[in-house]
Amino acid sequence: MEKNIEEIINVSDYLYKNKLVAGKAGNVSARFKGEDDDVIAITPTLKSLYELNEEDIVLVDLEGNLLTKGKPSSEVDLHLEIYKKRSDVNGIVHTHSPYATGFAFSSKRIKRHEGFGAINTPFLEDIEYEAPGSMKLAKSASKAIGDEDVLILKQHGVLCVGDSLKEATLLATFVEETAKTQFITYMLNSTEDLI
Repeated sequence: MEKNIEEIINVSDYLYKNKLVAGKAGNVSARFKGEDDDVIAITPTLKSLYELNEEDIVLVDLEGNLLTKGKPSSEVDLHLEIYKKRSDVNGIVHTHSPYATGFAFSSKRIKRHEGFGAINTPFLEDIEYEAPGSMKLAKSASKAIGDEDVLILKQHGVLCVGDSLKEATLLATFVEETAKTQFITYMLNSTEDLI
């Protein structure tokens, strides 16, 4: 269990230092086997992902019952609903990375690029806005994610899942770089007549 908690702390620090989250935004969780059932370790609410320590990480069961002290992320239901529907998911990263979130606030969609799995659809899956931390968001996201590994939360941010926390983190980085490349392409194409 200490290894899982340490990984969440390291991933959280990575996300903050690489500007995939800022302030007190974003959250990270991992699933691991407890003595009797799955245990979810998740980052706390109202605390920056920068420089978390072991005592900050909150453990809950799949029903959201606290197994340790602390208050889990306000998005705990979002994580739990996905874990309940996807037995293959063991890590979830929710970011507010600037380029990908910029797309989430616009009418443009992020195109899929080679480099992270098969391209089965032209764009990353997205869902309409639901209030952050709400059960409506949790239900909508868990339904829409299906077999996908990325979900764009309109007017909110990005959700990445993986069979490990490392996989979800790599995907969050890849999505941000894809969005950045697409944004630059839009800018260059819009100035072609000026050059």
